[in-house]
Amino acid sequence: MQDNINIDEEINQATAKQWLQDNLRVIISILIVVAIAGGIYSYSKRSEQSMLTKETAVEESTSPENLAVTTDQVAETATAKKGDVKETPKATSQETEKSFVETAGRGDGKTVLARRALANYLEKNQDATLSAEHKIYIEDYLRKKVSHSGSVHVGTSVEFSKDLIQEAIGRAKILNEKQLQNLHKYAVRVPSLS
Repeated sequence: MQDNINIDEEINQATAKQWLQDNLRVIISILIVVAIAGGIYSYSKRSEQSMLTKETAVEESTSPENLAVTTDQVAETATAKKGDVKETPKATSQETEKSFVETAGRGDGKTVLARRALANYLEKNQDATLSAEHKIYIEDYLRKKVSHSGSVHVGTSVEFSKDLIQEAIGRAKILNEKQLQNLHKYAVRVPSLS
């Protein structure tokens, strides 16, 4: 009987060994797939956790308490960065007796300068009859009629005469309804004109 059990064990071991050899590729493939799936799952959990951490940090940094920055802190930061970065000229406006001189800042073109000149003019000579569509027409008129030729770069100054601005306002006021409707699609793109 003992011999029978030993023979049965040997047969079982030989069968298991044969099955393992026959299916080794399948078993290794399954183990590789499980390892890859585990890695992906682990990575996605880590990414979710890091995203939650970042969102929490953003929420905390944008809370009203953290956004309170004093003028002194801004000045200190600006002073510290002056040595690091070349300072770019700021956009400025100057009024003379007969004109507004607008100096371009970063990203400004003739249209933006014309818009600022018109805003400065209207600040001193208010006209409630001008709609956003009128203002779009005026800034485009000023852009085209200004004596400055060439492109506008940071620090470029463009002079808009008060007479030219008055002329543009007069022309804008005689636009018909169809022309104003056509200008509406451009006016909605510039909410500051309203």
